[in-house]
Amino acid sequence: MTSSRRTRWNFALQRAVEHGNALRLPLLVLEPLRAGYRWACDRFHRFVIEGMADNQARLKRKGVGYYPYVEPGDGAGKGLLEALSARAAVVVTDDYPAFFLPRMLRSAAPRLPVRLEAVDSNGLLPMRAAGRTFATAYAFRRFLQRELAGHLAEAPSPDPLAALSLRAPVAIPPAILEQWPSAELRDPAALIAGLPIDHTVGPVALQGGSGAGATRLSSFVDSRLASYATDRNRPDADATSGLSPYLHFGHVSAHEVFAGIAAGEGWTRGDLAEDAKGRRAGWWGMTESSEAFLDQLVTWRELGFNRCLHVEGYDRYEALPAWARKTLAEHASDPREAIYGLDDFEFARTHDPLWNAAQNQLRREGGIHNYLRMLWGKKILEWSESARTALQTMIGLNDKYALDGRDPNSYTGILWVLGLHDRAWGPERPVFGKIRYMSSANTARKYRVRGYVERYSGG
Repeated sequence: MTSSRRTRWNFALQRAVEHGNALRLPLLVLEPLRAGYRWACDRFHRFVIEGMADNQARLKRKGVGYYPYVEPGDGAGKGLLEALSARAAVVVTDDYPAFFLPRMLRSAAPRLPVRLEAVDSNGLLPMRAAGRTFATAYAFRRFLQRELAGHLAEAPSPDPLAALSLRAPVAIPPAILEQWPSAELRDPAALIAGLPIDHTVGPVALQGGSGAGATRLSSFVDSRLASYATDRNRPDADATSGLSPYLHFGHVSAHEVFAGIAAGEGWTRGDLAEDAKGRRAGWWGMTESSEAFLDQLVTWRELGFNRCLHVEGYDRYEALPAWARKTLAEHASDPREAIYGLDDFEFARTHDPLWNAAQNQLRREGGIHNYLRMLWGKKILEWSESARTALQTMIGLNDKYALDGRDPNSYTGILWVLGLHDRAWGPERPVFGKIRYMSSANTARKYRVRGYVERYSGG
């Protein structure tokens, strides 16, 4: 388990169960957590370890072997997968297109003496169902509406472990356990305290794990989904799902979220519209709020996975569309209202109280209200010495603090600030050129923000 860190709604785990049944061999689940990846910190480690404790408890109840490994130092886990696979018939893992995970998989594959399968359990549409990228969400949405219906019938099992025929303990050789001790998960704080990770980015109140994710999903569907279409952009309303950290760390599956929405609607595949015109509303045959939410969960989220799979350097400035780079270059020397350095941005030392509040929320809670996250990025562009610097600042701050950072959806969202998956807008403005413009003043006119600013004022 490297990205789909869950025991339910998981194609990779389902595939491992199929192998176990066919070979009449026991299943061992290895869930490792590296110490040396960039941005490793107490915040992310705590969230992942809480998920590992969930998995450990459920796998124990199911009679399945579980091996949680928390790396005590950078590189300490090297050789563990190879040592385990020497006693295995097949290794199944997760297929994920971003951050360090593709490099890790490419490095591990040639060293294993057995078959290695990487299984895509990221979204409703398999990533490789589309052999190309899409310039806009509209174009991708049209593709989804033509292709997705058949894949909806092939959802992963809600409980893949129920099909496992052989439930036997796995005897891990003592020499392996001596070199790579199994982690003690009962006290995450004690486990994390001695690790060589960033202890300045502390844990947040949000609890990790599939159990907490399922509870949040249920609460959203029961209490907030009905007002999502009208209230999701209001900073003073608690109308968003809060599921993105659970989706990012694989504690909750997009299929599980979709199933919860569909069950609440009494929906069947027969409700899908027959045309594929790329409309944001009407294709699913659900209520306005459910359709609006699914456009975020499916269209925008999976557009990010599509792009990270097919675009090398998906997070680089050169990956922006040509029109965006051209207009930004034409306005590169425009005077700025202010220019701030990374420290000023990181510690919310700008002249704009609303922007400062958004950055403080990111540092304190690991996320920013959905609408204000767009404003946060637009102002970084406006107040940076260059668009390239702005991109580095946005990715750096988001990856360091956001629970849902380091994710395909994060990178596409950040580059959207600079014109990705968007179009040229008028009138042409200083600094922005034809890039879509946003301002704190306009946001304050559209939405109530005073309470938000008061809540997140200060350091």
